Amino acid sequence: MSTPGCGDQKRTGLVLGMYEHPEDPHHPGKLTTTGEKHNRHLHGRIMKILAKLAPAPKKGQVRIFFDLEPDFIAIAVVGLGRECLGYDSFEQMDEGKEAIRKASAAGARALQQLPLRKICIESFGHSESAAEGAAMGVWLYQEKKAKDKQIHIPILELFDDCDWTGWQIGLQKAAAQNLARQLMDTPANLMTPTSFAQNAVEVLCKSGVNVEVKVKGWAETQNMNAFLAVSKGSCEPPIFLELSYYGASRDERPIVLIGKGITYNSGGLCLKSCKEQTVMRGDMGGAACVVAACRAVAGLQLPINVRGLIPLCEHMPGCAAMRPGDIVKAMNGKTIKIESTDCAGRLVLADALVYAQTFWPRFIVDVGTMTMGMWKALGPTASGVFTNSEALWEYMLAASMHTGDRVWRFPLWDHFSIQLTAHRSVDVKTHGRAPYRGAGDSCRVAAFLNEFVPCGDWLHLDTQSVMISTGNEYTYLRPGMSGRPTRTLVEFLSQLVCHKE
Repeated sequence: MSTPGCGDQKRTGLVLGMYEHPEDPHHPGKLTTTGEKHNRHLHGRIMKILAKLAPAPKKGQVRIFFDLEPDFIAIAVVGLGRECLGYDSFEQMDEGKEAIRKASAAGARALQQLPLRKICIESFGHSESAAEGAAMGVWLYQEKKAKDKQIHIPILELFDDCDWTGWQIGLQKAAAQNLARQLMDTPANLMTPTSFAQNAVEVLCKSGVNVEVKVKGWAETQNMNAFLAVSKGSCEPPIFLELSYYGASRDERPIVLIGKGITYNSGGLCLKSCKEQTVMRGDMGGAACVVAACRAVAGLQLPINVRGLIPLCEHMPGCAAMRPGDIVKAMNGKTIKIESTDCAGRLVLADALVYAQTFWPRFIVDVGTMTMGMWKALGPTASGVFTNSEALWEYMLAASMHTGDRVWRFPLWDHFSIQLTAHRSVDVKTHGRAPYRGAGDSCRVAAFLNEFVPCGDWLHLDTQSVMISTGNEYTYLRPGMSGRPTRTLVEFLSQLVCHKE
């Protein structure tokens, strides 16, 4: 009955699924196909116990049974909700896959507390989603905790299913998001621009992704004055990372991914509040997402070419920091008036967007935690998308439906561009005029970036709203930095490959 590798060692657990009855709340429930099969193998003992404990576990609830058989020291039965859940057009999500992620995470995390060396998990009907949920669910940032106090991360294996390819794809995507979570959660004193670059080299070079580390002198020769202006207030030197993955012919135009890499954002002379600064170690979430996505693309061996551009720096209120009212000239020659120094993200991305045209890209995607306006608009439910391409939006939307990490489109209207460019002495302002403070902030940031986009298709992801996980909305993510929307970005690139083929 056991899948090879499962049930052949001591301290091994098993996770099975169960559906609720759609009409009878007191019904003991129905096991999944794999659960029914294993129940028959145990002569019906699982259902006999569950019948006594009726009603069935609700979605995400877990029942654990011990010593039912010699192969598994514990069996967790987890609720999946109603059977036959699928794509919900109103929610713009595949609710069946999301239920599987939550169930596999809940079951694996419940057994992780025992602790067990290995946990075998059934596919629940979709092994990729099961692998994603379990691998993200058991992970947590604990590198700086004493080794003997750390929570054990068990080995995860697929049980009684032949879809090993889907399982491995799910593990790759989950590992990518966990990498982004790790980079984002590392304290800013330990994740400086130099440290981030070292981590990127260590992680990506093993995966076959080339990493070029460019220093301040190089940025000066490129006239990246907007990027350099942000870094002036810190004693940490700025670094510009250039990642290269060739999965197709070198003659094929690359997809360019740009990640905002401000490893700590104090707001500069216009300081953020203490509460806001507490989470600013995660302001390099865009950079973390790009590094993680590049590793996943290499691991999945996608037949595309990808260039990753990551401007890294700290934004601090040092004696040489940029000041409100300063004017800098970006790489494309446009002058920018800095109205408030709390605008670092848009400045570092502006020069990176101009530099991207060097590679004659198929299209450009930039990712960054940009504005609190996005948090106020969407909360933790979705990332904001701005794009000049209907095709890119359709691909990104479809990817988010599959991963459960949703996106929502906002406008790129001329209305916002005029607010930024209507000035008698400079080409662009960082904030522009608005009817009241903060009005349309996210849209004006996108309009600002659009001034530096070379000709071609472009998509901007504002991920401020999804930077942090409370552990409540997406129960497969523990509290801390979320690593979102890494899986959606990887799925987006995968769907482009499928469409091309």
